[in-house]
Amino acid sequence: MTGSLLEILKYIPPSDCTYQEWINVGMALKYEGYTVSDWDSWSRSDSRYHSGECESKWSGFNGSAEPVTAGTIVQMAKDRGWSPAGEFRELDWDSEISYEGDDSGVQLTTGEGIPFREPAIWDPVNEIRTYLETLFEAGENVGYVTETWESEDKGKRKYLPTKGACDRTAGELIALLNNCGGDIGAVFGDFNPEAGAWIRFNPLDGKGVKNENVTDFRYALVESDSMPLEQQNAVIRELELPVAILVYSGGKSLHAIVRIDAQNYEEYRRRVDYLYKVCKENGLDIDKQNRNPSRLSRMPGVTRNGRKQFIVDKNIGKSSFEEWKDYIESINDDLPDEESLASVWDDLPELAPPLIDGVLRQGHKMLIAGPSKAGKSFALIELCIALAEGIKWLGFGCAQGRVLYVNLELDRASCLHRFKDVYTTMQVKPDNLGKIDIWNLRGRSVPMDQLAPKLIRRAQKKNYIAIVIDPIYKIITGDENSADQMARFCNQFDKVCTELGCAVIYCHHHSKGSQSGKRSMDRASGSGVFARDPDALLDLTELAVTDGLRKQQEDKAACKVVYGWLCRFGKQESVSDDDRFSLPTLRDTAQRELPEQSFKLMMNDIDKAKAAVRARTAWRIEGTFREFPKQPPLNLWFDYPVHRADEDEVLKDAAYEGEHDPRSNLGQKKTKEQKKNERITAIETAFSGVEQDNKCKISELAEYLGVSEKTVRAHLKEHGRFWIDEGECGLKQ
Repeated sequence: MTGSLLEILKYIPPSDCTYQEWINVGMALKYEGYTVSDWDSWSRSDSRYHSGECESKWSGFNGSAEPVTAGTIVQMAKDRGWSPAGEFRELDWDSEISYEGDDSGVQLTTGEGIPFREPAIWDPVNEIRTYLETLFEAGENVGYVTETWESEDKGKRKYLPTKGACDRTAGELIALLNNCGGDIGAVFGDFNPEAGAWIRFNPLDGKGVKNENVTDFRYALVESDSMPLEQQNAVIRELELPVAILVYSGGKSLHAIVRIDAQNYEEYRRRVDYLYKVCKENGLDIDKQNRNPSRLSRMPGVTRNGRKQFIVDKNIGKSSFEEWKDYIESINDDLPDEESLASVWDDLPELAPPLIDGVLRQGHKMLIAGPSKAGKSFALIELCIALAEGIKWLGFGCAQGRVLYVNLELDRASCLHRFKDVYTTMQVKPDNLGKIDIWNLRGRSVPMDQLAPKLIRRAQKKNYIAIVIDPIYKIITGDENSADQMARFCNQFDKVCTELGCAVIYCHHHSKGSQSGKRSMDRASGSGVFARDPDALLDLTELAVTDGLRKQQEDKAACKVVYGWLCRFGKQESVSDDDRFSLPTLRDTAQRELPEQSFKLMMNDIDKAKAAVRARTAWRIEGTFREFPKQPPLNLWFDYPVHRADEDEVLKDAAYEGEHDPRSNLGQKKTKEQKKNERITAIETAFSGVEQDNKCKISELAEYLGVSEKTVRAHLKEHGRFWIDEGECGLKQ
């Protein structure tokens, strides 16, 4: 048999065909120009074959208006697991694995498969003994069947197994085999040579042969008779099935006894369902009845209708079900392929456009960190408004688009009022309210690994340019001080960014204690993963406002109030440009020019303005950016409910809240004790910034402090509560 159609025909066992399918094959071969000998050669492997029958039928195939063509043979082969060259099906639950294709799936053989042969030296006793020793412990009961009963199936005689025996252990059977003189019938009972014999591959309790009598859910049977034997062998091996023993049934199939090692029946069913699904996607269409743990399989060492039932191989494929499942799932890990830099050097992909100029690109992640009173939530609301309206945020230009605000902390009414308050205070016209969606989840929040898929599903078709999550402590899974747990947590943000193509922006709180001695990226609470994972980090740290600066700001606010009242009455010409910033002069002018009652109302407004200034807090934003160069710190005021840039730069030289101002000690020398305390504080601060699992490298401390490793070692020894081991150190327990 030569030619491509005849090669395809090898995937269609004639014994698997109905009479009409057999006729269709002959008609298709004749239509496509093949000879009767081609059809006859293919038909010979069927037990129903009769010499001369093909030739007599062939002469009657004279064509018709709707001829049977090669397409019929191709479809029959596909139905039995064959795949045409070049057609690829990925290994997942919605598709199939092809026998050929690219490196994205399991590569199966494309020709004759993997052949196997009967043992050159036939030793029935050794066949059965090897089977028992491979699958069973000595004290485990084994079920087997040698007696049969006859049944009629469509006029054809069929031998079916009886219940069989299960009253002896593997050890007892092996001992008897060792002394049987080659007569296996003396051990198991005589079997019908036309039917063969069977054995159960899982141990039993000795009381019965049903599923409830199985004592260890150790193995499952993989068997398919819908493809050639050599191809079955190839699929079993190249799928790396964890096969304990592989037996030829003496018929149309191989019996693979596959390791399952389930803890109970429920887990057994789940694992076998997974196993069968993968096998079916690869052409091994398995009878669902085979999944029973008490199922019979073919016993090696006996004959069946003139053919030997024998062990083909043992301990092949992966060593366990878990290892095999990991292997199968790794094939379709959905990771991108590697690419050569040379292939894209002259045609680099475009960078994602900025979402926030100089800070964050679209589709990237940003963290805003700060203490509880920094107004982080208000800053996020301000950002939502800026993105929806296409205006600046804290002085940074923003792209315009639709944004989702995920509210995890406030009740619905408070959240909605807060948005309106910020809009009003910012004096922004609400032209694009439709571009802001709010998802209120207070009391309904779930861990991020559960929230992410729900969020992706809801946002799939909304075309958001940003999703703002406020705050993340409500959805953290695991210990926030654990680097690996927080890495897995932060990976959920990557999943949202990747699936939706939008930015994810979230906020987190500072750790406890003074932050003035820490780098901006080390102030967020918990593992350093929080600061190192996002593409942009904006850290808010409070600034100390001196009494003099506070008084200056109060006077400035009061001057603005007075001048506003003078303008209201058309008296602004009464003061010069210089006098506009002199509160005493303005107040005297207002008292002279305004009606008495209006002057009293103005004074009330001055008191309110000064009170607002006293409630105002000062902040410095420091940024760490992955995609953009570092920018100078941004100083601003949080004037509830919005942040305002320090346009007058009065906060430029302000110290951090709680930070020691060196100018206050000019001319004073520090004592030795003060210097020691400063060194102790510095080493503790540095260690908290770089430690992982309560230890770190000395080189990391040296880099953090900007000193030599020798100096760090000296300070650690001076501190007294640190251990030092070669290049590492940690706190003593």
